[in-house]
Amino acid sequence: MPVMKFGGTSVADAAAMENVINIIRGEIKETAPLVVSSACSGITNKLVALAHDAAEETCPEAFSLSNEIKTHHQTVIDDLIQTESLRKSLHELVNKYTDEINTLIKGVDIVGELTPRTLDAFYSYGELFSTNILAAAMQERGIKTEWLDARQVLITDDNFGQAQPLWDITQENLNTVVLPKLEAGIVVVTQGFIGSNRAGKTTTLGRGGSDYSAAIFGALLNRASIQIWTDVDGVLTCDPRMVPEAKRLKVMTFSEAAELSYFGAKVLHPSTIHPAVKNNVPVYVKNSKRPESEGTLITNDPELLKGMTVSGMVKSIAYKKAQSIINVRSTNMLGTYGFLADVFRVFADNETSVDMISTSEVSVSLTISNTKNLNQIIEDLKHYAEVDVEHNAAIVCVVGDKLRSSAGVAGRIFNAMHGVNIRMISQGASEINVGFVISEKDLEKAVKALHNEFFSEVSGSDVFA
Repeated sequence: MPVMKFGGTSVADAAAMENVINIIRGEIKETAPLVVSSACSGITNKLVALAHDAAEETCPEAFSLSNEIKTHHQTVIDDLIQTESLRKSLHELVNKYTDEINTLIKGVDIVGELTPRTLDAFYSYGELFSTNILAAAMQERGIKTEWLDARQVLITDDNFGQAQPLWDITQENLNTVVLPKLEAGIVVVTQGFIGSNRAGKTTTLGRGGSDYSAAIFGALLNRASIQIWTDVDGVLTCDPRMVPEAKRLKVMTFSEAAELSYFGAKVLHPSTIHPAVKNNVPVYVKNSKRPESEGTLITNDPELLKGMTVSGMVKSIAYKKAQSIINVRSTNMLGTYGFLADVFRVFADNETSVDMISTSEVSVSLTISNTKNLNQIIEDLKHYAEVDVEHNAAIVCVVGDKLRSSAGVAGRIFNAMHGVNIRMISQGASEINVGFVISEKDLEKAVKALHNEFFSEVSGSDVFA
């Protein structure tokens, strides 16, 4: 049986939840699926906004957003639930959660500080609202269902905002609390994204962490598969907002999916891949609006990949906007050791990750997306070298099978970039991706040219649909 994770657009309103219930019903066999749900679309963003409004002493705006969240879920209940007593109990629950949110708003306003721990408390309500409503609707429709607070089973460290699971404790909890219910044919509906530390305080796995929750549960429960239900037909050859004719990938490897995730593809959260890879659990990315579509299978199983991977085959194109290029130049680099260690220590000390790097004898260029500490980074780097910065750049990443060792692929990539100024190139660090940096103003032109080069004549194959 699978773990089925539904994203925010899949549970956005009553009609979307009704559709999800029908999808779940089709998966119920002798053992039941574990259902992991995100908050309704847009709710987490409102919770973030109202939390910051409270910290900035703009409580009227915070309470207004709280009321919008309450009204949204009341509407979903009224549209989805037919039984009057069940509607009443759900409305009471929504009122209770809303009162708790408002209490948090008042507390943050009084203290004047929004800590990661408090922000996690705010975050958690989106999933608590949506899963209670979804579970109740399933029960009303005759599906044996139990709602489960994920904080009872997913135990994490104390890194609020970016918590990591304590695997042994979580494994034991799943085996004793969840597995018997599933084996008895009871669908368990729980939250993605949230957990709790050993002290019982709410933690979150980071934005997009519902995918990670599903992967953790699927790996530890040894499920047959993990299904990620979203609002696109699977992993595509490119972002369809930029290239409407983008094609669906039928199959890809975990490594390819991870590269795409890191370099901007929005279908999967990067952390999702790790538990699935470790336990070799296949991941299906499917469209809840078109459940008949086969979606994309992500796996490392050689039998499932047979005939699906060909050396030099480009699978997809991803990109990351809002990059800043930092160029560091110094003759001290020439023939010396330790220089790069000093450079990267600056980024470590300023808690800033580097996305891409390119080096020569006397210079190093790298890109960052988090510019919060950029001024301090520049000042620190000036102790070692000359520094200049370029803004409004974008990374383009071409992902596929054995690109590094395939003659001609790089030539095709850069021949397609006619008229586009390339600022940095990274090839060789990864077997499966070729990346380069360009100006954001050239991004659409570059991506469309690449897609035309590699996918204009691809259709109906074993790999693409």
